[in-house]
Amino acid sequence: MVNFSLVSFMSSFIMIICGLWSFINYHKHLLNSLLSLEFMMLGVFWLLVLQISSVGSETYFVLFFLTLVACEGALGLSLLVFIVRSHGSDYFSVINILEC
Repeated sequence: MVNFSLVSFMSSFIMIICGLWSFINYHKHLLNSLLSLEFMMLGVFWLLVLQISSVGSETYFVLFFLTLVACEGALGLSLLVFIVRSHGSDYFSVINILEC
């Protein structure tokens, strides 16, 4: 019989690897990059929750990490809205730094 914690650890590592793979392969759109980064952070969050719950220490660090991930997501979405309004698309090829 397979241990549940081992399956959870492996699934979180697979989430991180899949997020990294999608970040590398689908890098033409800003929205795809942001979604893959959020998926990687979800895997890291799940791994952190499993590790801290197995040790039995304070779980406030997990809440702090979740707060930072939510702030990162809000900042990324606000940048996405700004870029789409100013350039008309979220393609990285359309964005020119010298235009701003």
